[in-house]
Amino acid sequence: MEDTPDAATPPHHHPEDPLAQLIGTGQRVPCLDGTHRVAVELDQAASTQAHPDAAARIQEFLPWYSSVHRGAGYRSRHATASYEEARRAVLSFAGRDPDGSDVAILCRNTTEAINHLAYRLPLDPTDVVVTTVVEHHANLLPWGRVARRRYVECSPEGTFTVDDVCAALDADGPRPALLAVTGASNVTGWLPPIDAIIEAAHERGVRVAVDAAQLAPHRPLPLAADFLAFSGHKLYAPFGSGALIGPRAVFETGEPFLAGGGAVDLVGLDEVIWTAPPDREEAGSPNVIGAVGLHAAIEALGRIGWEAIADHERALGARLIAGLVAIEGVRLLGPTVSQRSTSDEGAIETLPVAAFTLAGMHHAMVAARLSAEYGIAVRHGCFCAHPYVVRLLGLSELEVDSYRSEVLGGDHRNVPGAVRASAGLGTSGAEIDALISAVAELAGGAPEPVPYQQDAATGDYFPVTDLPGWKDASHELGAACSRG
Repeated sequence: MEDTPDAATPPHHHPEDPLAQLIGTGQRVPCLDGTHRVAVELDQAASTQAHPDAAARIQEFLPWYSSVHRGAGYRSRHATASYEEARRAVLSFAGRDPDGSDVAILCRNTTEAINHLAYRLPLDPTDVVVTTVVEHHANLLPWGRVARRRYVECSPEGTFTVDDVCAALDADGPRPALLAVTGASNVTGWLPPIDAIIEAAHERGVRVAVDAAQLAPHRPLPLAADFLAFSGHKLYAPFGSGALIGPRAVFETGEPFLAGGGAVDLVGLDEVIWTAPPDREEAGSPNVIGAVGLHAAIEALGRIGWEAIADHERALGARLIAGLVAIEGVRLLGPTVSQRSTSDEGAIETLPVAAFTLAGMHHAMVAARLSAEYGIAVRHGCFCAHPYVVRLLGLSELEVDSYRSEVLGGDHRNVPGAVRASAGLGTSGAEIDALISAVAELAGGAPEPVPYQQDAATGDYFPVTDLPGWKDASHELGAACSRG
């Protein structure tokens, strides 16, 4: 049965069937044998396809598109109302009262949101921000610009405990000004005990900023977090939207992250009077289309419901992990199978994400062959989380220094990494099985149908072929899969 995205999950829905037919479902991609296979999109942790409701809402809105906030025309008024309705929906999605003390600043993505917050918090270079080695670069690099960082280390399985966080918060030195922590790992899919972590920080008088980029499409957002950042492009609204949520009072004083039109009440050549938030934080013409799409995607998730989403993803995740670990030569990174599957209260929960390596085959080659020979899209490399992946791989300082020297010389061929498969609303159990079968064939020594060449500047592998769509594949540095 084909699901209707506008309806609630039917009671007979099987948890391994797709919960939504996303835009592009069924699209065929070319493979090296000359056939076109239905694309298997297992790179959902990077970006999701659009939910049909998001695309439909945008098509409906486009005739009414106009400048927001400062236009007198009817279409401008309509666009402004749509934009502000999206803002209220974002606050509700985060469990905040749209008329309460928190504000939602609409931006491009999580990275921009965290940079925005780092700029706007009154931090001094002597202040301490506690963060973790598990973080995406977006929740590491901005804090290093404005404060000192104190890190929570992880176990060999890539996890840490509430006690580990407390130890970092209580360490000798200044009391931390902030705890910046992920709500879900983009590498292993691990879900830290975020509510307990926030409670422990608040007991110590420390505010908490949660990078919810990976968490937001899969589970409810933590209600007690002081600040939240998440992206629409991981939330089935891939139209360049995102949000930063935090107390309005934080943004009522000081200069905004961006200066320009719309952020002011009065400007003279030597004077500026900033307006009130959230407008104060959104200089320039905003991404109205992105906000409208995000609003629709949020509503679609609400109709499906968190319980159905969690059931669907647990089934996919169990199938994915079990299938991979059964293949000889596959090494799963992150929590072990027993840690994930135990029925004890201490069970480690993960999203439907698996990072793994295949013995004897470069991670970039695995990803290239899965795409070129099977039509399966995965991600490879360090996933914009270099410190975390180094720990998961168990690399020595000598190994890190070796590949670092090569990278400084422009050679990315030996950058370590892994392969990541990640599922979502549109993923089926059959697609998980397709990946498992393909990886098993590669592990079993399936011959390359054509030679592959590795590009030194990117580290990626490309098939040597004259077939359309491969020879002209991008070799630009910014297109490298493994860079982050």
